[in-house]
Amino acid sequence: MTTEPQAYEGLAEIFSDVFMRDDIALKPELTAKDVDGWDSFKQIEIIMAVEEKFDIKFQTRDLDTMKNVGDLVRLITAKG
Repeated sequence: MTTEPQAYEGLAEIFSDVFMRDDIALKPELTAKDVDGWDSFKQIEIIMAVEEKFDIKFQTRDLDTMKNVGDLVRLITAKG
């Protein structure tokens, strides 16, 4: 089972790889509006990387409920 700290640690690596920068501070309320360059294509990259890293699969309804990084972490910990 993936813990919240493990989820944030994994997401930090994913965000660093996807955005090619290390200065994004992940916090529960962080949204795409807060990160330059976070568009729908980056969103797909993030989701695919999360599924691969944590060996989980998201359903469309999961993605529809996701509003911020905190929601993503809750999904990772619930599925992982």
